[in-house]
Formats: sequence, structure tokens, C-alpha cells
Amino acid sequence: MRMLLFLLAFAFPANANETVVAAGTIRGATLIGPADVALVEGATPGALSDMADAVGMEARINLYPGRPIRSGDLRPPAIVERNEIVSLRYNHGGLLVITEGRALDRAAEGEALRVINLASRQTVTAVASAPGLVTVGPNR
Repeated sequence: MRMLLFLLAFAFPANANETVVAAGTIRGATLIGPADVALVEGATPGALSDMADAVGMEARINLYPGRPIRSGDLRPPAIVERNEIVSLRYNHGGLLVITEGRALDRAAEGEALRVINLASRQTVTAVASAPGLVTVGPNR
């Protein structure tokens, strides 16, 4: 009997018939915590079925109470904010240049964003590497 229950647990996961929904209104660009989401009975096609997939992510759009949350509604949390002063780093062929820039977009780690070089006033495309650090050039 135990073996049968064990096999059923793997064949039919407990959360297969549950859907993750917003517990309250979640504004876009807000980090999602455990109290912001809930599980409801019933599977919704395309919606998340595990709360762990939503917690720690950032809402891409406004999410409303009781509405299913889909993976496209979420994104990794931004590490660079719009209008933030960032270190602009270029490293190629033994040459390392670091200067200040202003982020023109928000970005999560590894995402591209536009940054204006404060020294030259040129706009460049960079990749968010760490909080307050973006990299440009071939070795991004």
C-alpha cells in the first residue's frame, strides 16, 4: 500500500490541480513576497502551479486579486533602476576603462539597457552585471 501511495505521489504531484493567483493587487515593478500570492484549486492553462516560481520575482504588469499569474507576468528583479548613477565598465584586450553613467532603463542581471556616459554624453547599450555596475564592449 505504501508503495502505491509513493508511486501516486510522483505520478500526480499535489500541486498539479492548483493555480497561483495574486492575493491582492500587485503593482508592476514590485517584488513579490509569500504573502502576495495564494494557491486556489483547479488548474489554469498557462498559469503557474507552484508558489516558489513567483516568490522573489518582480511583477512585469499590474496583477489583480484572484487572477492567475502566468510566467510572462513576471521577470527577475531589477538590479539597476532608471536614472540611477552606475559604473560603466569596458574591459577588452587588457584595457580597462571605468566611468560614470546614468541608466536610462531598468534592468535585471544580464539584461541589456541604455546608459548615457556622463563624461562624453554618448548613449551606449550595456548589460547589467551587478547592482550599480553595467558593462559594455565585446567581453560583456
